[in-house]
Amino acid sequence: MSRTGKQPLADRLDLTAVRPSDASGVTVDGATWLASAGPYPRSTLALWRERPDAPVVLPCGAAFDVVSAPAIFGRRMLDRLWEEGPGTGPVAVHRGRMLLFAAPGTAQRLPSLLEWEEWGSRGRQDGSGRAGGVPPLLCHGNGDAVTVPAPIGGPGLMRSASRWLVAPDTRHPWLPGPEILHWAAVRTARAAVRISIFPPADQDANVYDVSRRR
Repeated sequence: MSRTGKQPLADRLDLTAVRPSDASGVTVDGATWLASAGPYPRSTLALWRERPDAPVVLPCGAAFDVVSAPAIFGRRMLDRLWEEGPGTGPVAVHRGRMLLFAAPGTAQRLPSLLEWEEWGSRGRQDGSGRAGGVPPLLCHGNGDAVTVPAPIGGPGLMRSASRWLVAPDTRHPWLPGPEILHWAAVRTARAAVRISIFPPADQDANVYDVSRRR
């Protein structure tokens, strides 16, 4: 069972080729929510029944938006959300970037909030220290699509280039909006400029208790 008491998808499918320890924590309800983002939810679920270790490309803007951050900055942002804020919705890692699933409309609003905080090139060059040297976040919303990790991970899940850190486990997950992600990004950026030497990031250091999500 998952931390929230929901039955993982691995326990509901015939996964003779996948060890139980390889399950990512995605539940049946979580997979249903993910599939609802696409135009053909039943086809997506049918694919996962046959190939539960297959990632898929899903559109943003309806069920969720996605904010993509560089790995180290994204990890620090994620830690701040769980340690000082309300937690997060689903979070994944894909090809070295952190994917934070957000409320629809976030991709449209967040860039303007960050620009107001001098997140742009002027703020990085004028020595204000607000977001110096931090790459911009990538916001995926209406008209965009993202690669979603498979519900079930194969061997080497924790080292996979595409995996869940906070797996979807409900049909109606709480998703942070632009104000919350703006707060986390700005706090993380301001903390980063005060640190001259960054220790190596441990991608698997923390485990997040999804029962804390609001």
